[in-house]
Amino acid sequence: MYTTGVCPYCIRAESFLRAKGVTSIDKVRVDLDPARRVEMMERTGRRTVPQIYVGEVHVGGFDDLVALDRAGKLETLLVAG
Repeated sequence: MYTTGVCPYCIRAESFLRAKGVTSIDKVRVDLDPARRVEMMERTGRRTVPQIYVGEVHVGGFDDLVALDRAGKLETLLVAG
């Protein structure tokens, strides 16, 4: 997950994933390393955080994560990822 230290949506995404049973989240702090922000924008086409990946699948931001869960597709992705 691409993140910053003060992003409320990043904190919510992490809490949401932990509530779903995710025990390990690799966090890339784009606020500490501008090159990683450039990497994030190139990989995702987006400028905002969080940008969440499950395995190699780009989920998107927090709203995308919740929408995926509501559509019943997040659990399958978490098991596969």
